[in-house]
Amino acid sequence: MIFIVVKFPVKPEHVDSWLDKVRPFTEATRAEPGNLWFEWSRSVEDPNTFVLVEAFEDGAGEAHVNSAHFAEGLAVMRELVARTPDIVSTTIEGATGWSKMGEITVD
Repeated sequence: MIFIVVKFPVKPEHVDSWLDKVRPFTEATRAEPGNLWFEWSRSVEDPNTFVLVEAFEDGAGEAHVNSAHFAEGLAVMRELVARTPDIVSTTIEGATGWSKMGEITVD
């Protein structure tokens, strides 16, 4: 599984419209074969930062970054961010999705 987390520092004047402006990219990515999840959150420490958590099946990442909607999404986001986003991208061998947290078990 390819696991990616990106922090997008959004210009203050675009914070309220960020999710609407990236909606076409979000919807197209969620519809891709091999996309496991694509979820936006907002930082509680910096309200101008949106955090993207996404995952793809092994081998699906190349099609994602080579898609037309990826290029279009980057063009939109480039105009809205205050600085270069921070990213963690890694492959987790053998993983296919979320696991249950062992430290908190609810029956």
